[in-house]
Amino acid sequence: MTAPSSADGAPPPQKLPSPPAKPGFVARHRRKLLALAVLVVAIPLGHLGITLGTRIEPPPIAEVKGEVVESPSGLRVLGRGYARQRGKVIEVRLAGTPEEIGHQHGRLLYREMVENEGMLQAEFAHFVPLAPLRWLLMDLSRVQFRGVTGGMTEARQREIAAHARAFSPDPFADLLPTYHRMVFLHALYDISLSFERSPLIGCTSFALSDGAFEGGGAVLARAFDFEVLPIFDENKAVFLMHEEGRIPYASVSWPGLAGAVSGMNAEGLAAVVHGGRAMRPRTTGQPVAHTMRELLGRARTVEEGLTLLAATEPMVSHMIFLADASGDAAVAERAPGAPLHARRGRGKVPLTNHFEGPLAADPANRRVMAETSTQARRARLDELLASLPPGAPVDAVVGVMRDRRGVGGAQLPLGDRRALDALIATHGVVMDTTRRALWVSESPHLLGRFLRFDLRKLLDPAYTPDTPNTPGESEDVLDAVPADPALTDGTYDAWVRAGSPHPDEAGPSSPPGEPAPTPTPAPASKGETR
Repeated sequence: MTAPSSADGAPPPQKLPSPPAKPGFVARHRRKLLALAVLVVAIPLGHLGITLGTRIEPPPIAEVKGEVVESPSGLRVLGRGYARQRGKVIEVRLAGTPEEIGHQHGRLLYREMVENEGMLQAEFAHFVPLAPLRWLLMDLSRVQFRGVTGGMTEARQREIAAHARAFSPDPFADLLPTYHRMVFLHALYDISLSFERSPLIGCTSFALSDGAFEGGGAVLARAFDFEVLPIFDENKAVFLMHEEGRIPYASVSWPGLAGAVSGMNAEGLAAVVHGGRAMRPRTTGQPVAHTMRELLGRARTVEEGLTLLAATEPMVSHMIFLADASGDAAVAERAPGAPLHARRGRGKVPLTNHFEGPLAADPANRRVMAETSTQARRARLDELLASLPPGAPVDAVVGVMRDRRGVGGAQLPLGDRRALDALIATHGVVMDTTRRALWVSESPHLLGRFLRFDLRKLLDPAYTPDTPNTPGESEDVLDAVPADPALTDGTYDAWVRAGSPHPDEAGPSSPPGEPAPTPTPAPASKGETR
């Protein structure tokens, strides 16, 4: 057979073999896609594993029933507990067993708690807009603080469990189970202090006794600077606590906190906590807000308070300032793994945010002294206390707290952190340990009125709030310290319109161009280690 040929007789061209097919996208990136698939599966599985492995379960508790009855005047009553508005401050009484106290707390202050936590969650979402990143941060917190209940007493855990059960419906349950979330919220002070740039290194306190305060009595005054959200200033509460078998006491904080940061009991022992930094923070130990409750519920004197403190282990470093009805005062300097050091004093005793005992040389404390406003505030506080005349009245005490000048009376921009009043305080409290009265600031910060609360009356177990409350006022409003003129003369409003600036955000310890002042210890103070 003859081979086919073209018309001109030439043989046909040979057909070349096809080039090999180019690998597709999947084939080219097989390993990368496999790794991505594993990652996509691993992330939610890891999240689920952390969720299940770190879940903090509530203890079994007795069931408590009862709902709030609210009167036309705004008084809310539940069992032996009640809540009412006193000016811009919420007055709350909680009484009974841990379960009863938790139930009253969750029902009486449900509205305020939803508002407070809603603000916190919105702020979290604002600064961390990506949901997966928020999950990651929450997971890291769950892992790091998974053992936080180990330092909580059984009574506090039962109270928080009842509190969580009463907080219903819980609009935030999908973020973290109610009890687990409330445990974290009650350890918020310690968790915040564990961060290098804590919003708690800014408090100022002082005690007066031995003729320095009016009537020959004793007083402890403090500004609690907690820079989180304005809602904690605007929704502050005075809790009147009646725990079974304990000394009744008053605590100034905010709805939702089953702990204390500033308070005084019926025996005249006052206590406040200050942030400090030394040693390494721990994720276990007793939260300081719970330690403060133990103090106020059990101790009658500074000496008894120091004994209680020496027997507990803290999670983070801090100072607890104690003052009692006799005029004794002491600063308990505490840090994880370190023995308690008590710095005692009488007369005029100042405190800001640095350690002065054995922990003074700790590198973390040195950084606080070099990088924050603690020394500048301490130097200015020493000046003001030295210039106070004998028998200083309450309004003069509040005047010291509201001081906005620098060392030597130097002018500072409004909001400067070197001032005692840097317009960052969540609450200000003046506690007369002799007459058992306290004055609490209305918002904003320390500029509003300081309302008087008569604890001899309010902590009496027989007291009932039968008298209708005039909206916006308290029955003893005439005893209030007037608002700061800056609140009414336009100064504060202009500062807010300017963006509420806080000049010198780094907070140097001395005015520009001057060396850091060395704090002068109170002349009568002495220290001991326990």
